[in-house]
Amino acid sequence: MKILVPTKRVPDTDQKIVASDDGSRVNVEHIPFIINPFDAIALEEAVRIGEQRGDVEVVAVGIGGEGYEQPLRTALAMGAQRAVHVRCDESLDPWNVARLLQAVVLRETPQLVIMGKQAVDDDANQTGQFLAALLGWPQATFASRVVVEGDRLTVDRETDHGIETVRLPLPAVVTADLRLNEPRYASMAGIMKARKKPLDVIAVGDLPVAIEPRLRVISYRSAESRKRGERVKSVDELLDRLTQPGAALHKRG
Repeated sequence: MKILVPTKRVPDTDQKIVASDDGSRVNVEHIPFIINPFDAIALEEAVRIGEQRGDVEVVAVGIGGEGYEQPLRTALAMGAQRAVHVRCDESLDPWNVARLLQAVVLRETPQLVIMGKQAVDDDANQTGQFLAALLGWPQATFASRVVVEGDRLTVDRETDHGIETVRLPLPAVVTADLRLNEPRYASMAGIMKARKKPLDVIAVGDLPVAIEPRLRVISYRSAESRKRGERVKSVDELLDRLTQPGAALHKRG
């Protein structure tokens, strides 16, 4: 059995992330990059399935520029047997990522694609669904439990109304939710072994996909993380601010 795990390189969201003064980009030069946390959960699940079955090859995939090698090496250290780097220096929207992943899937012929439900940098939550549609495969999104039973999957899905359990045949696409597992840390032994594991590099031009941008970012702005506090001189003024928010905003200018 082969499991393909797409991974995205994202800024570490534990760091302070702000937009540039002109709103044209996000300042990330000072921020370390990591594997998207939801993709790390998907990778952990693939490795666990391999540990349980013993006949699984886990292949991590990253699509992007030169900086993708380090996250893919981390994926190898966490337990993936191989990694594939699709070298692409263009900015990609979820639709084009899905089209490139489709081409990789057709090359690798996995029985299961498991990936994060969304990336923490854009929160799009679209790539997995696009990929399943392009492949014509069944899909299970927001997975909090995955059980492989022969040529079928049983998946518990997180929904607004509780847990939904679905069964679907392989091959299939699954997107991982937060409660699926707790990803392991890459051990020193794993890091040393990862240096010797194969990392295949494919130029985006070698795949039968023409990039067709469908999303244009107009501008970025930094969100206010803390509301401004203000002192009032009396209870009467406080009540006035609470009961007349429009007037209060006008007074604050």
